[in-house]
Amino acid sequence: MIEIMEEQLEKIIDEAIPNINTADDYQLISITKQVNKINPLHFFHAASYTKRDRVFWSSTQDNFFIVGVGNAAQLRVEGLSSRNVEKKWRELLNKAIIYNDSKVDGAGIVALGGMSFDPKKERTPLWKNFSDSQFTVPEFLLTQNNGASYYTINILVRKGDHAEEVANEIRSMEEILFSKTALPVTDVTIMNRYEVAPEKWKEAVELATREIGKGSASKIVLAREIRLKLNKSVNIASVLEKLLHTQPNSYIFAFEKGEDCFVGATPERLVKLNKRELLSTCLAGTAPRGKNKKEDKEISENLLHDEKNRQEHEFVVQMIKQAISHYCKDINIPEKPVIYPLKNLQHLYTPVTATLMGHHSIFDIIEQLHPTPALGGTPREESLAFIRENELLDRGWYGAPVGWLDSNGSGEFAVAIRSGLIQDDEASLFAGCGVVKNSDPEKEYEETNIKFLPMLSVLGG
Repeated sequence: MIEIMEEQLEKIIDEAIPNINTADDYQLISITKQVNKINPLHFFHAASYTKRDRVFWSSTQDNFFIVGVGNAAQLRVEGLSSRNVEKKWRELLNKAIIYNDSKVDGAGIVALGGMSFDPKKERTPLWKNFSDSQFTVPEFLLTQNNGASYYTINILVRKGDHAEEVANEIRSMEEILFSKTALPVTDVTIMNRYEVAPEKWKEAVELATREIGKGSASKIVLAREIRLKLNKSVNIASVLEKLLHTQPNSYIFAFEKGEDCFVGATPERLVKLNKRELLSTCLAGTAPRGKNKKEDKEISENLLHDEKNRQEHEFVVQMIKQAISHYCKDINIPEKPVIYPLKNLQHLYTPVTATLMGHHSIFDIIEQLHPTPALGGTPREESLAFIRENELLDRGWYGAPVGWLDSNGSGEFAVAIRSGLIQDDEASLFAGCGVVKNSDPEKEYEETNIKFLPMLSVLGG
């Protein structure tokens, strides 16, 4: 037990219980303490022995990690109603007792989760464990920010609970979470790889170009799926370790729901909020990396001057500018994009900074930005209608916002691309590309093959 928590935990719980009036009522208690440095992956792996759901989040550029274990509270709504999620979040915070002197981003009461790409799309059993909007406040939380580690206990206390019993259960959990468990070396091998209807997908790309030619839309993003059968069950901690080593400049994430885990390494930030300072990202336009520095430079120069990719990128820039204009002031957007390099790919990149005005929240911005033209198309409703009708895929959380927010007013959401849904010894991987007027189905197909690489490479492909 962390020292301050050992001394005060039972007393804090004991004082809270009499203030709970009915059996349906509750009190959320959150206690945060700085601790000695802990490897986030070790904490995540140790949590597998608790039989509780886990969540992992890392911004590798910022040396920032969050690992959550268990479920103290859940914010869940059907449909993409960000306002309803925010309402539940505010209600939860209003009923919370918080002991957190650190004020560190991502520590204390933190909700982590995501949303469906399009709740109007017919659901399939593939995503049965994932709701349209689902955020979890973990019972046990490890936050690592610039090398410093913070540990949080979030306890949901109800009428009739006994302080000593609650504290003893927490002590038992901590013996597991802080045990010295080594990371397993569990390389998997792909036994079978099945592409879901690739020729029909190319036909959908061709149909999209015709619709764009008629003026129905300017851009339509189409995604496809490959299904993998592996030689054994996947260890998620091992996958995360490989993604951290192979995918710099990315957000590494894992959201575990029962036997399923949505995992990825996405380069695309949707929005970051530090108190009232906002940062969003335009990341659209893609090319492979070169085999050497000379080839890499040539490819990046071609990407910077490629009409199709620049057009695709500009769609995203203008959409973000328009989307945040009524919610933000001091909006700053560079005139030209730069190259954003990853291990397997490089993208056109433009950062957008602004100041959030009034009583607006991060959910207001998410609602305006999602889906961006990089994942849906433009105009939004027309492209989404085409995707619903013609895409042979239930995207679930793929391509949708995933991330976290805390009780200090900070948070960050990324767009869940370069990702897959792992189910024991099977996995579905997803990749898409932006279709415009002059798109070639074969070239778009090859682009998706490149985008499958980050997840294939850590699953034995």
